[in-house]
Amino acid sequence: MILQLYNNRVREKQAFKPINAEGVSIYVCGPTVYGPAHIGNARPAVVFDVLVRLLRHLFPKVTYARNITDIDDKINHRAREEGVDISIISERYTQKYHEDIGVLGVLPPDIEPFATDHIEAIQAMIQQLLEKGHAYEAEGHVLFDVSSDPGYGTLAKRNRDDMIAGARVDVAPYKKNPEDFVLWKPSTEDLPGWNSPYGASPGRGRPGWHIECSAMIAQHFGKTIDIHAGGIDLQFPHHENECAQSRCAHGAEIANFWLHNGMLNLDGEKMSKSRGNIKLIDALIDDYPGEVIRLALLQGHYRQPIDFTASLLDQSARMLDRLYGLLRDNPEMTEAAHERHADVPESILNALCDDLNTPKAFAALSELSRHGDTVEGRAQLLSAGAILGILQQSPEAWFQTGGDGIDAGKVEALIAQRNEARVKKDYASADAARDALVQMGVVIEDTPNGTIWRVARS
Repeated sequence: MILQLYNNRVREKQAFKPINAEGVSIYVCGPTVYGPAHIGNARPAVVFDVLVRLLRHLFPKVTYARNITDIDDKINHRAREEGVDISIISERYTQKYHEDIGVLGVLPPDIEPFATDHIEAIQAMIQQLLEKGHAYEAEGHVLFDVSSDPGYGTLAKRNRDDMIAGARVDVAPYKKNPEDFVLWKPSTEDLPGWNSPYGASPGRGRPGWHIECSAMIAQHFGKTIDIHAGGIDLQFPHHENECAQSRCAHGAEIANFWLHNGMLNLDGEKMSKSRGNIKLIDALIDDYPGEVIRLALLQGHYRQPIDFTASLLDQSARMLDRLYGLLRDNPEMTEAAHERHADVPESILNALCDDLNTPKAFAALSELSRHGDTVEGRAQLLSAGAILGILQQSPEAWFQTGGDGIDAGKVEALIAQRNEARVKKDYASADAARDALVQMGVVIEDTPNGTIWRVARS
């Protein structure tokens, strides 16, 4: 089956062919760990998690890297506020990021490079750029000379005038060109830094943001990788600058395919700090199971903006309730389906191989659920869920998620009390037990296989 991906470098869908048929290399820009991650950070993590799952199904080996930016002015600022080393901040929020996206079913990467572990590689790449005339020193800084790269702007499809107007850069007097960007900058004693050879009086300094990813990719993969991915907000200037420095240092493009996910809006508005509408992942997890949030993030095509609303989340919860409800009915058949280990259905693969078309995949999943009255049908449903990262828990566990503080033992005791009262025709006591369950936020259902329960969803 041919995988077609929209390559943002050329602005068209292309058949994906890896550099090495035996293995695929993919790098996704990860978080800057200065605070808890928001739901916008979760979209690329979830979207490209599905891509990696698909690649692992299609190719014998996939090496997936997602970096951690652990040196940044925002991290420095928070560390200074708390009076601690930057490592305390970065370790705290790296762990928090892992926890939050783990709840969303995101698998860990094969490689998770930290910027501060790659200072030597960063400095070596800067030295290459200096020696080849693509960078220059000025007042203790090292800057990339944009005018030295004829290909600059080809990823974002911008001319230099647009870039000068649109790039968020400080036009320092020591820059040759307004759009030149920092590769290395000096550090005062109150800031983190590493010894460097740069400046009239060589001393401590720290890397610029853009050089970090280029150096980490070069160290772990070599000059060129198959796929580089991230949010569309990173296309310029971050990814454009990555392309420039890697092209000029190594004489090769950093990636053959560039994939960018669209922006996430909250209730029709762009999410931003200035609007005060940042929604943290952990706040959403308090209100919705992680699997609901994951499904909601995949409801739209990854390249398009997505309007993230309560309605979308509720719709996703209902879809999962229906699918898990099907699997809960006749548990013996579901158990047999787990043992069957069906191949991923062709309808699901066709959708995902069409530029990761998850809406089309979910339509195919809905069609598969129509055949859930057979072992084979359920086995296909489960294998489809696995590649999408859903339907991986037991139906019982699913229907009992989302109820903070609910004592499962007490629920079971009340259900037993109700059923015993019904046998004795003590309907007042049976109703009292049901009312107590309702007060706990529990919904019960009498089935031929006994009474089952689930957490009530708002």
